[in-house]
Amino acid sequence: MAIINLENITKKFDLGDSVVSALNGVSLSVNAGEFVAIMGQSGSGKSTLMNVIGLLDRPTDGTYVLDGVTMDKNMSDAKLAKLRSEFIGFIFQTFNLLPNLNVLDNVLLPTMYSSKTKAAKQRATELLKQVNLGHRLTHRPNQLSGGERQRVAIARALMNNPKVILADEPTGNLDSKSGEEVMQILQTLNKQGTTLLLVTHNEELASHASRTIKMKDGKIV
Repeated sequence: MAIINLENITKKFDLGDSVVSALNGVSLSVNAGEFVAIMGQSGSGKSTLMNVIGLLDRPTDGTYVLDGVTMDKNMSDAKLAKLRSEFIGFIFQTFNLLPNLNVLDNVLLPTMYSSKTKAAKQRATELLKQVNLGHRLTHRPNQLSGGERQRVAIARALMNNPKVILADEPTGNLDSKSGEEVMQILQTLNKQGTTLLLVTHNEELASHASRTIKMKDGKIV
């Protein structure tokens, strides 16, 4: 059953004196539990597509259904934020950790809309142990290696038990050994049932996925 269904999605950006079309009629279905790689060069539209799927951006036109819920264009930002926190976990190339927070508090960030209960802290601690960072709970991001920071980001992405994880070039800032460790973690998550979308221009990374979608000029080719 499709957990993500896009039909004829377009996304245009008004730059004042011109309009740029980033997505041009994209239709895509992703089944629950799939591992899909989205490939394309810079400017192909793959990151814009991820932002639409991740509810970080609204499409200009078209229909998007996430786990049976149609994303209404007039949906409030608060409602989108709530859906995002319930359904989707994000892993970015640049980690996006807050430097003034320690590792544990960074992982707790997805719970900002609810109280940081004892149960939430226990879950965050367990997730960090799963990515072999149980000994780093009180460290700040600048005290960690790149691979360790990305593992913190993975734990944070899992905090709300999302159905879908979107990973945007998750190994782009890592050495080959750390990158391989991150990909092994992502593959394990997928085998456990998490739907995984990997955005990349790297064919070696894309080879880990069960299906590869290639984009060019805002279209799936």
